[in-house]
Amino acid sequence: MKWSVAAAAATFALAPLTLCADPEDVGLSSERLERIDAMLEQRIAAGDLVGAIAIVARRGEVAHVSTHGVMDLETRAPMRADTLFRIASMTKPIVGVGVMMMVEENKLRLSDPVSRYIPEFRNLRVAIARPEGSSGAAPSFDLVAAQREVTIKDLLTHVSGLGSGAMSNATIEPIARRDGETLADYIPRLGGTALEFQPGTRWAYSPGAGFETLGRVLEIVSGMPLDEFFEQRIFAPLGMRAITFWPAENRWSRVATVYQRQEQRLVKAVMPNDTLGRNVYFRGSGGLYSTAESYVPFGMMLANGGELDGVRLLSRKSVEMLGAVHVPDTLPGRPPGEGYGLSVRVVTDHAARGTLLSDGTYGWSGAQGTHFFVDPKEQLVGVLMVQTPNNEVRNDFENLVAQAIAD
Repeated sequence: MKWSVAAAAATFALAPLTLCADPEDVGLSSERLERIDAMLEQRIAAGDLVGAIAIVARRGEVAHVSTHGVMDLETRAPMRADTLFRIASMTKPIVGVGVMMMVEENKLRLSDPVSRYIPEFRNLRVAIARPEGSSGAAPSFDLVAAQREVTIKDLLTHVSGLGSGAMSNATIEPIARRDGETLADYIPRLGGTALEFQPGTRWAYSPGAGFETLGRVLEIVSGMPLDEFFEQRIFAPLGMRAITFWPAENRWSRVATVYQRQEQRLVKAVMPNDTLGRNVYFRGSGGLYSTAESYVPFGMMLANGGELDGVRLLSRKSVEMLGAVHVPDTLPGRPPGEGYGLSVRVVTDHAARGTLLSDGTYGWSGAQGTHFFVDPKEQLVGVLMVQTPNNEVRNDFENLVAQAIAD
């Protein structure tokens, strides 16, 4: 089977994703790639997953595609190439690429204080826990001035302290976004909240606020709403035809159901955006729906130094900056062997991390179980779409892709 990004862009929804290379042609073992499929089938049989799609690409060519299981346990609709998945925080690396595009166009700098674009962020304060606040009750803290301003890079690397813990979240909760509000309405209010720690002193994931703020910055510097920026500057050029913040009504039957593992069984999860027409908030921290085949060109572009099929989104040096180690694993909050780049985790010591992936491999995951990685050294990309979070499955997928390298 043969496939290219350009061909898929022209024919999506008419034909399933196929291959453009025999695995051996790009230095992969067909036999070893089948171990990915065996693992996923075993997980489905064990009740750990409902269904999955796995894609592996190397040297700019898709070499392995497989679908497994079903989209929904009740309907038993089989998993198919055009299934849409909630990719959640796999939205964040797309924001990271957007930021680097704006850096290249000299519309912002990584070192810029966020207040340059959102003045309300100029006088942020930091929460300092009181000794009695550790009793398990509501967090008790005092507020002190931040020692420096939060920068664009702080937000990209999750060292800002914005929305990164119990104290900061306690100050965000009273000003939570209201139905119908946009980034422009909501984000300035975050300037009145507290940071969890002094900027740059530790790593703590900001699941919402940090990248929501970056989304607003992108809107300001690009002059267009975030969804339009994504579509015009990233999705359309790469042929990512089935990725969106809100699927059309006639495509909802193709959205995979989310399940959570509870008491040794899978339980359907009620998602906040299940009501049609409610998702009007293009937040940047998450929220995208995508097929596996629509996300893989994004990873292939990164693995190819910012260009794919003659379309260049970023320079090679900008891609290297995005995947560089900006936060070492020695900073409090990071696990051994895994630093952090500009919107992506980065393998810094594969032995310490316990992974077969090369040092320098980077990527990210979504809360509902989706995952991707890019290994620049091997020009290798893996995309796994599932709708049940399971770190063991994610790690097994990474290692099974890596062990399939045969050259």
